[in-house]
Amino acid sequence: MTRGAVSDAGETRGFFVTLEGGEGAGKSTQALLLKEWLEASGRRTLVTREPGGSAQGEALRSLLITGAAERWDPISETLLHFAARREHLRATIRPALAQGRWVVCDRFADSTMAYQHFGQGVAADFIEGLYDTVVGSEGPALTLVLDLDPELGFARIAARTGDGGRYEEMDRAFHRRVHEGFRTIAEGAPERCIVISADADVWTVQARLRAAIEARLGPIANG
Repeated sequence: MTRGAVSDAGETRGFFVTLEGGEGAGKSTQALLLKEWLEASGRRTLVTREPGGSAQGEALRSLLITGAAERWDPISETLLHFAARREHLRATIRPALAQGRWVVCDRFADSTMAYQHFGQGVAADFIEGLYDTVVGSEGPALTLVLDLDPELGFARIAARTGDGGRYEEMDRAFHRRVHEGFRTIAEGAPERCIVISADADVWTVQARLRAAIEARLGPIANG
């Protein structure tokens, strides 16, 4: 996705950042640590997620991440993701940006392209058409792609407790396609995407993320 961003890092407008990557890459943890750092630097920050991020989006999330791996036809699954995304934008992301907040989102539309196009074979043109209608110019200004070999990701998942959901039940070949999909997306949108190696401990990866943001936007503490 190379569409225009909804926000910049100005004083009165919010800034929309997304974290992307495959299973086990640590996006949720890193999003919370980024929030701590940004707020310590005086930036009001909202952490949110997809699918989800609003009452309607969370209801759709429960349909998307539970049940058998083959629960949904890939096109139906794509449509559900974009329905959740539209409500997320309307109810959560757009208002936060209008209030001048930073929004750090755990997954956004790149995940749909990676999982449903590269992983499940849904036509890219179909997904791009939905993006134009549902998101348009309201996409992220910066995307940080946490790059992790799928086998290492699954080793991390195996060490966790609890049910990770239906995507983790999909086969290794699917996850390898998703992994390569994220790399392809990032290569196609270098003005928006930065690839960050996630093959280290939590704080090392966090340091890499912070350095990448400051390399792109300038010092955060003094901004």
